[in-house]
Amino acid sequence: MSKPAYQFITTEACRHVYTVTINRPDLMNALHPPASQELADAWDRFAADPELWVGIITGAGDRAFCAGNDLKYTASGGDMTMPPSGFGGLTSRFDCNKPIIAAVGGVAMGGGFEIALASDIIIASETARFALPEPRVGLAALAGGMQRLPRQIGLKNAMAMLLTGRHVDAPEAYRLGLVQEVTPPAELLPRANAWADEINRCAPLSVRASKAVALGSLGVPLDEAMNKNFKELGDLFGSEDFREGPRAFAEKRKPNWKGR
Repeated sequence: MSKPAYQFITTEACRHVYTVTINRPDLMNALHPPASQELADAWDRFAADPELWVGIITGAGDRAFCAGNDLKYTASGGDMTMPPSGFGGLTSRFDCNKPIIAAVGGVAMGGGFEIALASDIIIASETARFALPEPRVGLAALAGGMQRLPRQIGLKNAMAMLLTGRHVDAPEAYRLGLVQEVTPPAELLPRANAWADEINRCAPLSVRASKAVALGSLGVPLDEAMNKNFKELGDLFGSEDFREGPRAFAEKRKPNWKGR
């Protein structure tokens, strides 16, 4: 698959890891619909490429992961057509079972925070700050923030953020369970890649089945969830990797995962 020429983002593929960088640092990586369209295309490519197993989303520069919607563009009357996969090409993407890591440095506000919430793991630099400040300007977090935040940090913790629009720094985000690791700024991407490498030591179809079952079981009674049929489990049980794992264990060697 050829690498497209993007204007607002950059992409890099290395050792089954696909890194997508929002590249509008002068605007604190705020997104307008053309940037979201590029992100949607990039994540479509990630989902379709069998050689890409883990995604990383981050922002260029040291001030912001993503400051949310580009309000100046909105005020100028530009095209507001959003891709079906949502803000940043991720917030309404419900069919991608490959894991995605958000590497958050600086501010993640509004839609930027919602992109991070749509990921599976968040690694934050010590400079990271998270907020859904929309109520302070008469708006609401319409890209999944109101739905995802209570599921991820509990109702009362989520309400403390949703009803005030207040900022949460990286240590508090870690305490809330929102962030899985806090790093010095210079270590943000290396640590995100270390997490990706750790994931890739597991069988890719096992990882995808685990994500699909975990997300597909939310809000479902335990007995129903445990008896529910998931396509991803069928894909796993019929795969080469399903046989390779036990064989490698018996032969005391590192598995050679194929992702099929």
